[in-house]
Amino acid sequence: MAVGDLIRELRSARGWSQGRLASELVKASDGSTITRETVSRWERGAIRCPNAFWLRHLAGVLQVPLEVLEDENVDRRRFTSIAAVATGIAPIIASDLIHGGFSAALAGGPDVDEWREVLTNYGRDYMSLGAGEIQKRLTADMLVIQQQLDRPERWEIAARLATLYAKTYPGSDGVKAVTWYRTATQAADRSGDPATRVWVRGRAAIALGYEGAALGVAETLAREAEQIDDRPSLGRLNAVMGRAHVAAIRGDDQTALTLLDQGRRIFDVAGSDEQESDYAVPYWRMNVFESLLLARLGDENGALRAQDTASATLPASLSRFATHLEMHKGLMLARAGDKAGGVAYAQTALDKLPPEKHSLTLRLLMSEVEDATGPTDV
Repeated sequence: MAVGDLIRELRSARGWSQGRLASELVKASDGSTITRETVSRWERGAIRCPNAFWLRHLAGVLQVPLEVLEDENVDRRRFTSIAAVATGIAPIIASDLIHGGFSAALAGGPDVDEWREVLTNYGRDYMSLGAGEIQKRLTADMLVIQQQLDRPERWEIAARLATLYAKTYPGSDGVKAVTWYRTATQAADRSGDPATRVWVRGRAAIALGYEGAALGVAETLAREAEQIDDRPSLGRLNAVMGRAHVAAIRGDDQTALTLLDQGRRIFDVAGSDEQESDYAVPYWRMNVFESLLLARLGDENGALRAQDTASATLPASLSRFATHLEMHKGLMLARAGDKAGGVAYAQTALDKLPPEKHSLTLRLLMSEVEDATGPTDV
């Protein structure tokens, strides 16, 4: 099945016109221009295939794994009947989840201390396990905690779980993730805890900024975090570094560098000793943030220093983050004018990582390398 036929059938299954799909894509892409005529040309095959940017947004809007749109060898007909998916796979999964939720509710469910232990485990496991495995566990736990949201402390836990859930959402470019980030901020606000409100917004901002997705949302959440509490914290650090990446992607180099300097000062006060948790920003992780930022800014010497520093202190168990650093080098090559070399370098690094550890973030990074323009490009 051609990708145009797949787009048409998925659109039709939702009862959308070509104009409605174009409108949804505009909203999902933070205002980028797309018209009904372009959608029509995709579906008719007049344009052979949407580019990488629009494929990512189509995946999110149509709620289909990105690989199904990208890979011609995938059996696309499996994804053309929403009714078949809903009546086939969903009830089996839903049955297990609902049973787990009822069982937990009947038993009284975990208390706050137990939930905090759950959060600790997720923070650690996220660093090394695949997104799919984490998401399955998260789905079950979120079904349980939504029945217990009777205290501010549980809203805090729910907010952090929802933030992590957004990070693990597969098959989209951040469209679904943004929905969950917004849900997480609302849950954080219900907790009444300033630290949680700042952290959730900051974590969303650095995730979206690092991925280059939904930049307007990333900037808004970062500024909200900074306004809630101006004291140095990991949440504020994430927010500032998220805004730095947004500025770099938009070509505002001076603002990006100013924010990087501000982030470094915050890190000096609030950086983490904990090395392997998604809730921490140790020295190696700060340098991963810097590595990509400086690569985006074209500062090769600075990026290489950050990469070397991160590699020297990165725990050996965190192979996914080592892949990030190697792919940053591929981006640098591509931006320096060696497009083919940069893409090959980044792809080789990605291929060395077991497929089950691939993430949305790495796929987006690969697309950024492929789309990078060199100094002589117009």
